[in-house]
Amino acid sequence: MPSPELRPATRGELEALPVEVAPRLLGAHLTTEIGGERVVVRLTEVEAYHGRGTGGIPDPGSHARMGPTARNATMWGEPGHLYVYLSHGIHSCVNVVCGPVGVAGGVLLRGGEVLEGADAATRRRLDRRGVVRAPRDLARGPGRLGDAVGLRHPVHDGIDAIDGEPLAGAVARLELAVDPVGPVATGPRVGVAGVAGTAAFPWRFWLPGDPTVSPFRWGRGAEGATSTVLD
Repeated sequence: MPSPELRPATRGELEALPVEVAPRLLGAHLTTEIGGERVVVRLTEVEAYHGRGTGGIPDPGSHARMGPTARNATMWGEPGHLYVYLSHGIHSCVNVVCGPVGVAGGVLLRGGEVLEGADAATRRRLDRRGVVRAPRDLARGPGRLGDAVGLRHPVHDGIDAIDGEPLAGAVARLELAVDPVGPVATGPRVGVAGVAGTAAFPWRFWLPGDPTVSPFRWGRGAEGATSTVLD
């Protein structure tokens, strides 16, 4: 799929609620430079998460559902920074912080296509047996995407993707598509337990048919949800 025309993201356009920002991130590029290695990922799948008091519906699937903590502090800060957290004690997952300062929110980067830096991404994504993954799988899933771009918890948590200020030897930049990409599919979030993983929260957005979109799986106690396609 051809890459769209891009422009640097601004902090102001990320001040909206995550559920509003999330579909706008599809087709965007996240670029990282670490140790002289540059990786560019085109985003194909994202999920929105709100914090306590963010928007009109409490989000029981969010890390910030109970309020500010040391872990989720970045989510309450300035939009455009990246909230990098550790999943299952192994994978560093990357979120774009959204909403005004003091209003917690983030968009999880669930899947993407590696456009530049495949060698670096491949080396970072070698499994324990040393098997090289197929190109479509390099950033297919939030843990793989975090590995591919090289951002690690906790050292890169809070890195600024707007100003591009270095943090712990890394630089990150976010560019948005000038024109909306589409069609966009929406449905329940992947692997989220309980009501937060049902049709009550159709806050996963993806480019239907793109091979780099991660496979769907139900969370514990979530079932019966459906997906729709937006024009």
